[in-house]
Amino acid sequence: MSSQPKQTILIVDDEPRMVRFVKMNLDLEGYITLEANNGLQALEKVRDYNPDLVLLDVEMPGMDGFETLKRIREISDAAVIMLTVRADEEDRVKGLDLGADDYVTKPFSPRELSSRIRAVLRRLETPGRPDKQIIKIDDRLQVDLQRRDVIVEGQRIGLRPTEYRLLYQLIQNAGWVMPHETLLTKVWGPEYIDDGHLLRLYITYLRKKIEKDPSNPQYIFTERGLGYRFVDYQQDDKTTG
Repeated sequence: MSSQPKQTILIVDDEPRMVRFVKMNLDLEGYITLEANNGLQALEKVRDYNPDLVLLDVEMPGMDGFETLKRIREISDAAVIMLTVRADEEDRVKGLDLGADDYVTKPFSPRELSSRIRAVLRRLETPGRPDKQIIKIDDRLQVDLQRRDVIVEGQRIGLRPTEYRLLYQLIQNAGWVMPHETLLTKVWGPEYIDDGHLLRLYITYLRKKIEKDPSNPQYIFTERGLGYRFVDYQQDDKTTG
């Protein structure tokens, strides 16, 4: 049996056979599993049990997976993996925009699902405590590493867990080019090393939150064919404790 920690996973699907299949495999891996057959049940389970991760079917009758995800994000920061029969990029982007952490296309093998779950849970782990909790990039932008917020022109803007991990990696390597493969591995896990579209999407999310003009960034620079580079704010000793 796996030595996985006792993390709780909520399985949400209107197909009982799918729920049984997923539950059986996750139970064998040592997870605590909960079940819901529709969006309303899912919301009740999230409120009552605060699971670490939700496996959420997209195509459910009544409240579909997207609406359920939207309402989950109003009450919880639990990781969410969408389960779908379609590998449509538009659906994937929509789910990520609403706060999903990953997508798995049906049919999937137990090994693939397990790998994706481990990767998502791993990336939500808190990085080591930084030496400095509040970093002043310039007079416009500060980053609170302890609260996982960015402060733009005096206003706090919350980051989703994956956005925070991406920004953390960029800041920790400020002034250096971070290759696409390195960022994908460190933020999402080695299973995602070829998913350049996912990285571009989250760079776009970050730029919308921190850049004055996302089309002309002053903090996160694209190094074409190589990766991304965060402005070298330490060059002028602008870091504060």
